[in-house]
Amino acid sequence: MAGRRGPDHSGRAITAFLLAATLAAVCVGQAPRTPACSLARGELTVEDLPAGSSVRDCPVVGRVVTHDGAGLAVPEPGTTVSVDSLTADGSAHGFTLTVAADGTVSYAYEAHTEAVRGSRADAPAPCADSAYATAGRKAYGTYEWFLGDGHWPGGISRAGARRAFEEAVATITASRNDCGLDDRVAAKARYLSTTSSKADIDRETRCMRPDGLSVWDAGDLGGDAVATTCSWSRPAPGGGPEELLEADVRFNTHDHAFTDDPSGACTAAYDLRSVATHEAGHVFGLAHSGAGHENLTMFASSFACSTSARTLGKGDVLGLRTLY
Repeated sequence: MAGRRGPDHSGRAITAFLLAATLAAVCVGQAPRTPACSLARGELTVEDLPAGSSVRDCPVVGRVVTHDGAGLAVPEPGTTVSVDSLTADGSAHGFTLTVAADGTVSYAYEAHTEAVRGSRADAPAPCADSAYATAGRKAYGTYEWFLGDGHWPGGISRAGARRAFEEAVATITASRNDCGLDDRVAAKARYLSTTSSKADIDRETRCMRPDGLSVWDAGDLGGDAVATTCSWSRPAPGGGPEELLEADVRFNTHDHAFTDDPSGACTAAYDLRSVATHEAGHVFGLAHSGAGHENLTMFASSFACSTSARTLGKGDVLGLRTLY
């Protein structure tokens, strides 16, 4: 008696074999995927990552891009980051990096100005100078900021630093000036507390990845910068200037001396409140006023031992009025 035959799997086996052979042929014939861009490790320059590049194609978010002695960590799509430095000689070399929502990279460069060589006396008086420049961003709500926990410029106490910085910020929000211009600026700010967090600025004047806290502190920025502001913003829902997300400020206590009370004995120290007022101007969206406008608060140098930048010039006020 013949035995019973089990199920015939030969057709299924042949089908599986043919499918596997087909897939193998496809994989063998498929060209290997190549990355859309190939970048060396380490810092990049704006030439390495030119305008029009895409962070969707190049995994560069968080990597530092440098230009003219300053640097910015590439932000997430839909974000802009800017670096603005107050320098000892008045030369300006900040820049801005924007990553659009679709990942496209673009830049804006501050016009480079030469060092100041005694031209302040030839510039218009602060109340006669209407020049200003804005950075394309503003604080739509209340700018809330923290005080770092490190050593402070001029050897002042933490409480003294808080008072000096609050005064500087209030000069911007209230558009304080000696020109008889009334306050039409609706900017607002509030000090929150001290924090162990640091400003997201490194010792080479580079804006690193933001942590969501706006911190004012002191440290090393490299020899050229007296103080630096790093700002992060995003497009405003209704258009117009971008919405400020975070703004950090650092004073360069490693390379420069500061004082909160300049006197006749002052020779090379920077007035803390003058510098802080200038940096607060950047926080609220003002850019540098440029060469030929050395007597405005937003000129790229506050000048050692001078307290003139503690109050705003006409152009500084007009710039704030266009934003607020």
